[in-house]
Amino acid sequence: MTGIIILVIVVLVVLWLIFAFNGLVRRKNRVQEAWSDIEVQLKRRYDLIPNLVEAVKGYATHEKTVLEDVTKARTAAMDAVDPQTKLKANDQLSNTLKSLFAVAESYPQLRANENFSKLQDELTDTEDKIQASRRFYNANVRDFNTAIEVFPTNMIAGTFHFTKQELFDIDNQAEKEPIKVQF
Repeated sequence: MTGIIILVIVVLVVLWLIFAFNGLVRRKNRVQEAWSDIEVQLKRRYDLIPNLVEAVKGYATHEKTVLEDVTKARTAAMDAVDPQTKLKANDQLSNTLKSLFAVAESYPQLRANENFSKLQDELTDTEDKIQASRRFYNANVRDFNTAIEVFPTNMIAGTFHFTKQELFDIDNQAEKEPIKVQF
């Protein structure tokens, strides 16, 4: 009888270990999937920017530094490899895009240009999708980080080297503030 009780306890512990490990793996995969969603939207953003820059070039020829800054920020964001560098580079890209749109505001004929308006709308839509993907990613990271920190799954997480993931957060103070447009 004692042997059966010990066997049942061992089987329950092994089953719990399996379920806990598989739960951590599922959460980790959701985080990776959510990051992939962000990268898809960032790629779409990167593809729209050269067209937007070209549309502005014809109207704002003396705003060369803004156009160069947008191009440099886009290149830096595309070249970023690890998530933290990519996050910072994309924050910088967002700031330079705000500058580009501020420049565009001073050119009424550019704002009236159908191609520019369409590109601006698509970029706005992409920015909204990036924000939605960012929220989805952060929710998954929160759930994963909580799972690897709470007892008793933290023992399994430590044993199998599950590590905390970084949130996709706004850490750039300039991005938290509205852009100032001066004419």
